[in-house]
Amino acid sequence: MNLRLSPLITVVLALLSGCQDVPLTHQVAPHHKKIKKLIVAAPALPVQADSVCIAAVGDIMLGTSYPDKKTLPPDSAKNSFKNVINELRAADITFGNLEGTLLDTGAPAYHKLHLLSKGYLFRTPVSYGAVLKDAGFNLLSLANNHIGDFGGPGRASTMKALDSLGIQYGGLIAHPSAIFKVKGLTFGFCAFAPSGETLSIFGLENASRIIKNLKQQCDIVIVSFHGGVEGKTAEHVPFGNEMLRTEKRGNVYAFAHNAIDAGADLILGNGPHVCRAIELYKNRLIAYSLGNFCTYKCVSIEGICGIAPLLKFYVNKKGEFLNGRIIADKQTRDGGLEPDSLHRAINKIRDLTNADFPEAGLTITDDGRIMLKPDNP
Repeated sequence: MNLRLSPLITVVLALLSGCQDVPLTHQVAPHHKKIKKLIVAAPALPVQADSVCIAAVGDIMLGTSYPDKKTLPPDSAKNSFKNVINELRAADITFGNLEGTLLDTGAPAYHKLHLLSKGYLFRTPVSYGAVLKDAGFNLLSLANNHIGDFGGPGRASTMKALDSLGIQYGGLIAHPSAIFKVKGLTFGFCAFAPSGETLSIFGLENASRIIKNLKQQCDIVIVSFHGGVEGKTAEHVPFGNEMLRTEKRGNVYAFAHNAIDAGADLILGNGPHVCRAIELYKNRLIAYSLGNFCTYKCVSIEGICGIAPLLKFYVNKKGEFLNGRIIADKQTRDGGLEPDSLHRAINKIRDLTNADFPEAGLTITDDGRIMLKPDNP
């Protein structure tokens, strides 16, 4: 039997916990044992005064109505986030990459027709935008290779829908950035991709100019990118230019460091559809890929592609990383998001971080806490 908290109880819990994580109890299977044991999720993290809590996830695509409605969830996506909604809502900023368009009717862009046979054209009903709003999302990246699936009408419809819901967004040439207030601080956001009609991930000098301009107006600048190759072999950061068949997908390491050098305070990556490492650079956090988060039946969730991390962390007024936590979730085909009792997202991101950035200055514990190493300033 599913029990739902009353709205009053939910509000009281939120007020008591602030932006801190409400402890949940999960079944966890340690690597060295077959018998599951009950553990309590990571305790609430120590929070510095005047800090800001940010929740960040990867790709979101709640279903597509094109070419038919067989790939739309039967509940109109209303229960997509039901098992993780408290974690998403309990943050000052909740971010994700909106992979596709919010559009009710329309034909694919001509240059995208070759994707029809593969089922990779994403036209999500406009009404699904309200599902994102209800889940707590207030910041979305539109810089990806599917925002152009339905051409200009798809982009225009998506922007109109997000504007009507009060969700901030950026990444399109037509709408490159957003500036908004949170807890008395001014935040700037922009996003980059290797795709048409988006801010280009390739021109580092131009990216620096955009970021520097935002930083002059804002206290904290958040940058997202959609880059890198895709699939199960794409977990490691290659420290060079990446190619997906004949398509250039950028040098995400060079892009991220260039962005922070230009004034960015937080880098949130997506694109490979799998998790990648995290890094601390100049006391700023870089997540090289947050993988898939909620993609229903149109993106593979087999194996590591089904790992759905929720990265939750605190920054100070300067945008410097304080501490954080990886919350391990997983996707299921019909049940939506669920807590992952195997904690695969934690183990995966920790292993990749240790392998790719052994000097990252971060420690990731078994229960997902992300802390500065003692010798890190």
